[in-house]
Amino acid sequence: MVLRSCWKSRHKDSRPAHCWVRPVFAALLWLCVTQFGCSSGAVGEAKTVVQKDAEFDVTYNDTVTSENQTIYAFNHTVSRNKTEGVRVSVDVLSQASESPILFVVRQKQAVLSFQVPLILRGLYQRKYPYAHLGRTLCQPPARSASEIQYFFVDVSTLSSVGTNYQLRVSRVESFTLQTNKKFSFTASPSQPQYFKYVFPDGVDTVIVKVNSDVNFPCSVMSIQDIQCPVYDLDNNVAFIGMYQTITKKGAITVQRKDFPSNSFYVVVVVKTEDEACGGPLRFYPLRPDELIDAGNRSKPLDVLVSPAINSEVYVMGMLFCLGIFLSFYLLTLLVACLQNKRMKKKREVFLNPADMSPAETASLLGKNGDGKTPATPYEYGSFADNGSTLSSEAITDSATSTDNNYGYMAGHEPFKRRPILNHLHHIAVRIERSLDSIGRSRQESLSSVEEDDYDTLDDIDSDKNIVRTKKFLCVSDLARKDKRVLSKKYQIYFWNIATIAVFYALPVIQLVITYQTVVNVTGNQDICFYNFLCAHPLGALSAFNNILSNLGYVMLGLLFLLIILKRDIVHNRALVRNDINALECGIPKHFGLFYAMGTALMMEGLLSACYHVCPNYTNFQFDTSFMYMIAGLCMLKLYQKRHPDINASAYTAYACLAAVIFFSVLGVVFGRGNTAFWIVFSVIHILATLLLSTQLYYMGRWRLDSGVLRRMVFIIYTDSIRQCSGPMYVDRMVLLIMGNIVNWSLATYGLIERPNDFASYLLAIAICNLLLYFAFYIIMKLRSGERIQCLALVCILFTAVVWGFALYFFFQGLSTWQKTPAESREHNRDCILLSFFDDHDIWHFLSSIAMFGSFLVLLTMDDDLDTVQRDKIYVF
Repeated sequence: MVLRSCWKSRHKDSRPAHCWVRPVFAALLWLCVTQFGCSSGAVGEAKTVVQKDAEFDVTYNDTVTSENQTIYAFNHTVSRNKTEGVRVSVDVLSQASESPILFVVRQKQAVLSFQVPLILRGLYQRKYPYAHLGRTLCQPPARSASEIQYFFVDVSTLSSVGTNYQLRVSRVESFTLQTNKKFSFTASPSQPQYFKYVFPDGVDTVIVKVNSDVNFPCSVMSIQDIQCPVYDLDNNVAFIGMYQTITKKGAITVQRKDFPSNSFYVVVVVKTEDEACGGPLRFYPLRPDELIDAGNRSKPLDVLVSPAINSEVYVMGMLFCLGIFLSFYLLTLLVACLQNKRMKKKREVFLNPADMSPAETASLLGKNGDGKTPATPYEYGSFADNGSTLSSEAITDSATSTDNNYGYMAGHEPFKRRPILNHLHHIAVRIERSLDSIGRSRQESLSSVEEDDYDTLDDIDSDKNIVRTKKFLCVSDLARKDKRVLSKKYQIYFWNIATIAVFYALPVIQLVITYQTVVNVTGNQDICFYNFLCAHPLGALSAFNNILSNLGYVMLGLLFLLIILKRDIVHNRALVRNDINALECGIPKHFGLFYAMGTALMMEGLLSACYHVCPNYTNFQFDTSFMYMIAGLCMLKLYQKRHPDINASAYTAYACLAAVIFFSVLGVVFGRGNTAFWIVFSVIHILATLLLSTQLYYMGRWRLDSGVLRRMVFIIYTDSIRQCSGPMYVDRMVLLIMGNIVNWSLATYGLIERPNDFASYLLAIAICNLLLYFAFYIIMKLRSGERIQCLALVCILFTAVVWGFALYFFFQGLSTWQKTPAESREHNRDCILLSFFDDHDIWHFLSSIAMFGSFLVLLTMDDDLDTVQRDKIYVF
């Protein structure tokens, strides 16, 4: 009201505003009253303040109450060229937890305060009191060559009862760490330690290593910039800089570019509890405010700062990696040239038979004495003389002659290869047939032919049941479908995996970039499980060497694709010129699965590199997903070799692989110690094994419907009870029995042991089944009278040796996300190759070479059959 009346009066006339006098007078009166009251209170609560000139390395025993306050004044000379640390140690001799003693250290550019006893909180708000403290003061930089700096230690409390304490301030002579010189010290939760390191000239990167002889208590190493305050307590050490938990080993790579002052602090803090390092957790107190005695948590440690590798080592490592895998390109080119030269010589021998007699020449042309082409019993799966229909006599002959030629049957002679003249005679007969129908059929549009065209008639279906359930099968029995249709079918494998790769890789790349960004921004080195003793950064990447070593998968996968492309082109040219070997001899050539395998190998390299950007348990599936695909595609390719007509479609195969990856994710998330999950998975594993066994044994000629149990009982009754008869397909039964034993054993092991690394366990199942099937294939191939050519044999031996060395380096175990980050660092080791690559990098090198060799084995192992008719190649 006073202000409003004043405002009105000012606008009524221009006379001075006398209305302001009363409020100003009231304000002055209120100020005087309050100042008088405050002065009276200050007099009533007056403290005795005592200031003492104190000296270093002298222990002061004093008592403090709420009525007195002691100030200790220190001064010391600071030199710009020499840095000395100053450490304040405090002991409380009598406990007064309700009113602790407050120590305040006032420096020129910093203030440090702490209470004694110090209360540090652990997990679930547990409280641990510490009566003995030791803190290192932050050292402000000296502006001149030498100057005197002052600091004060204020001691006060609110307790009316006197509390005895001891104060000691001392110099830290070894405050600055020296390069390649180990320094030992002791730390505890209330007595953290930190030291300064200055980059020497010519050194841009160093590795700070902290070691201890004991696992516990758990500790933390931190790298912080030179600034005040220094965060050196358990509850604030993670605020700035880079940090990691430590049991016995710890290492952080530090780069000069991250510290403008060309120096940094190495801070070591002992944690109040060991749970972060995998240690036991203390009991929960009965009362929330109850203090827990922490006991003796002192830990002896030593720190060593050593220079890291320079840019020349980076260049050498990259050139070495490129050189190894480019040598495979040169070796492949050399082998291709030698093979082309040998093939040219063979063609010259066949086209210019200078040493053959006229009778042999007439025989090669397929003519009898009367000039007619003789009949041949090897017309199965080929065109008859008129070039339009299949020869039923040939089919009958093939079916009946199988028992007499099946090399691994007991009581029969092994398969003999026909002499070369008979083979050439057979070629001449085939050349004589009409090519018109072949030419017309090859001009048909691929889009007008579908796989189902051969399954629409009842007689064809009946014929499938007859052919596929014969006791002994030849490849020609399972290569009846049009090769153009099958080529389309198997090319879907490649296009599907290419699509999967794009949609799978892009989110993975985005995620690992986010992981790396979080590590760089927060400084939390516990997020990623590196081998910190051999982790060489480059740009934003923390472990560039682990990423570079995956280059082999990409380069060798690309090389395999080029090899397949060359073979595909050569085979297509042979089909165009109606080469009899390409049309009717050897294992049917379908390259779609090979293209998919090469693509999977390249994607394995890409995703393994993504995993090693920040390896941890949440993204380990990125490293294994395409391993599952590679194992599955290799088994499918082995089966396709002798079963081209009945191999699984791409959609079915990738759906099964998707289910495997789905269970891999579930196992990583829920599998640790979850008994219910392991029971469900083991049951599904066994049921899937039984269903696949049935599918393979009956060549797909069975149905999973409501009558399957009735048919199973009927077969058991007729074959085992009424008459004791053995299995019709003995070799298949042997393979499937062995496969069931292996898979049931793996399922039982998983149910009993419940391994933490579920993804590796799942991969072990896939690899065991692949190796079992591959061994069975090789054994049956040799039993059938077939042979392994020199190139394939060299590939097998070379691959086996490389796999052996690769597995040795794989099981070195430089880190593991199955344990805590601190426990994982106990397995870290120094680099062993060129000071740049560690054991796991060598595993990457060798495993990529071994996978490439395995693919070559699958590609070349049946090259000896390229001139053998398909009705003489046996199915197993």
